[in-house]
Amino acid sequence: MAIDKKFIDQFVDVTSKAALASTYLVGKKDKIAADKAAVDSMRAELNKIDIQGEIVIGEGELDDAPMLYIGEKLGNNRKGPEFDIAVDPLEGTNFAANNLPGALSVIAVAEKNNLFKAPETYMEKISTRVNEKNVIDLDFTVKKNISNLSDYLNKSPENLTACILDRPRHKEIIDELNKLKVNLKLITDGDISGALLVTEEKYNVDIFLGIGGGPEGVLSAAALDTFNCNFQGRFLFKTDEDKARAKKMGINDLTKKYELNEIVTGDTIFCATGITSGDLVAGIKIQGNDFVSETLVTHKSSGLKKVIKLKQNLQ
Repeated sequence: MAIDKKFIDQFVDVTSKAALASTYLVGKKDKIAADKAAVDSMRAELNKIDIQGEIVIGEGELDDAPMLYIGEKLGNNRKGPEFDIAVDPLEGTNFAANNLPGALSVIAVAEKNNLFKAPETYMEKISTRVNEKNVIDLDFTVKKNISNLSDYLNKSPENLTACILDRPRHKEIIDELNKLKVNLKLITDGDISGALLVTEEKYNVDIFLGIGGGPEGVLSAAALDTFNCNFQGRFLFKTDEDKARAKKMGINDLTKKYELNEIVTGDTIFCATGITSGDLVAGIKIQGNDFVSETLVTHKSSGLKKVIKLKQNLQ
């Protein structure tokens, strides 16, 4: 079944309004307040749509944030289509708090039971434009992945660019990439946008890798699927509490490597609206009584994948 195209504009409206709500707190050094504004707006807007929605990926305990919690029911129609909804109302809370590039408001929607219920834990992940089997794999060494990618794309490693979160945990990977003379795009936050930089050549990123948020991995996968890109993820459960929660969510093999089609199945809509301008989309601009937003939108069944620019009234 395909998701009706009429919902595209409605979900773009959800992320645009959430982005606008957060905009008023950009640069105010209060990431919790900026996040809460986006959350409250997103919840209110989702409740206006004729759907039976359930949050399967909410925002998280890792951010100590005001939750749109897993299991929360949204929508105003008990007879409308049933959707799984994944949200990150404010991706890049530090970007918004400090007025840095790349803050986004993100949502992914799939038909019921078609979106992986990801626990709020870390995930090892990798994404590329290359969709052939056995070229890029989470189980390969960094050296093997770069060598394979180099051969496949017919580019020397010096002409490849890897995007990775700039974190102490990635020191070994970064050292290895430097040794291989691969160009680095280091990001401080925002690993949804990091993963999506492989979607088009204009971003000049060949591979995204490293450890980031599990929920963000699932959100990224929804868009990467429409772009026909490759994504793999493996959850990292460090504490007994993490492991118990994962088992409660139905994850029995705690070391399993997930392919993209195990994370997202069927039709999806993905929307990411810019709060502050970044690589993917421009941020919100307020012009008199109007605001202008840019949203990266994908809809798998119709093949839609583009940036939509909207001018709306502030009222």
